[in-house]
Amino acid sequence: MSLRVTFLGTGGAVPTVERAPSALFVNREGDRLLFDCGEGTQRGIMRYGTGFGIDHLFVSHLHGDHVLGIPGLVQTLGFNDREDPLTIHCPPGTRDDLHDLVHAVGHDPAFRIRIEEVAPGEVTFDGDGYTVSAFETTHRTRSQGYVLEEDDRPGRFDRPKAEALGVPVGPAFGRLHAGESVELDDGTVVESDQVVGPPRPGRTLVYTADTRPRERTVEVAEGADLLVHDATFADDMADRARDTAHSTGREAGGVAARAGVERLALVHVSSRYAGDASPILRDARDAFDGECLLPDDGDRIEVPYPDTGE
Repeated sequence: MSLRVTFLGTGGAVPTVERAPSALFVNREGDRLLFDCGEGTQRGIMRYGTGFGIDHLFVSHLHGDHVLGIPGLVQTLGFNDREDPLTIHCPPGTRDDLHDLVHAVGHDPAFRIRIEEVAPGEVTFDGDGYTVSAFETTHRTRSQGYVLEEDDRPGRFDRPKAEALGVPVGPAFGRLHAGESVELDDGTVVESDQVVGPPRPGRTLVYTADTRPRERTVEVAEGADLLVHDATFADDMADRARDTAHSTGREAGGVAARAGVERLALVHVSSRYAGDASPILRDARDAFDGECLLPDDGDRIEVPYPDTGE
């Protein structure tokens, strides 16, 4: 089951030729989710081939570089004869402002748009086999990140043991793997836990958007397979990061290290690094021994299951 992440916008508040403002596209086995929608997101969708079939948009906060792409995206969806509703999830107290933004140019969408406020700690979307929840972040306005967490998967099915117990090859295997018991022709009952191992964890993806490093992020990202964290500045701009309520690469690496994540992706790169953003990556790797990425716009990664690498 695929979990694919496409970085549509990896830049900070000021776009550059190479980096658009914030937008993260997640395809979870055909469910298309968009996290933030900075200016030009619709063009990134076309350029990088993710498709426009977005059902849920998760907004972290109302700074322009995270939401100014929404009116254009909505118009484009309408021009493409969209009929399905679009749900926009947002922090408490921001619904009216987002409604005004959607209608900013006097355009009434051709399809229904639901704007739902969700508080940190709440499940904002309950999908098929996974949830998306909000968690509080620290920025200059009301802000929150989101964590996509898959349900546990069934344990591994021990086919040789099942056959040794007399279970016939066929549908009985599937029932046992699904947690049911099976009665054999001789009346013997084989229980699922006799041939199925313990549940295996699903995958976890955490998106912070703009934030200072904080312990709450460490808690929600514990053991995550992918943490996408604000890394606006290199360490020599730590004072600037504090003043603007952002993080440095080193601070993002520290969060990843404390949380024990598998992989860290650094985003929201300031335009001052348009020529060379490697100092941010170098600082993060000083603090975090795991896999550390500084993605470019259009980069796409698959998130594997923790126990298979697939």
